[in-house]
Amino acid sequence: MDKVRDLASKKAAVIFTKSSCYMCYSIKTLFYELGASPAIHELDHDPNGRDMERALRGLGCDPSVPAVFIGGRFVGSAKDVISLHVDGSLKQMLKDAKAIWF
Repeated sequence: MDKVRDLASKKAAVIFTKSSCYMCYSIKTLFYELGASPAIHELDHDPNGRDMERALRGLGCDPSVPAVFIGGRFVGSAKDVISLHVDGSLKQMLKDAKAIWF
């Protein structure tokens, strides 16, 4: 859990993913299109990936990826991020965290 929280706090936007996850790809693409450059942590390429996946589930992220943090705060998984984007609040969250400037 500490590793996840540490990584999540190192950049304004952080996404935990797996390289084979199509929803992870979609969320990463959304962030890039909004102008953000999130830190991406692919759990299937990290030696501590299984432990981090368990920690993400412990935070309530089910499925465990994608798991999105903005400003060090757990935002949720793909459905949560898409809901925030649809209602217009995702962009403001990214601005407030200084992940984007416009």
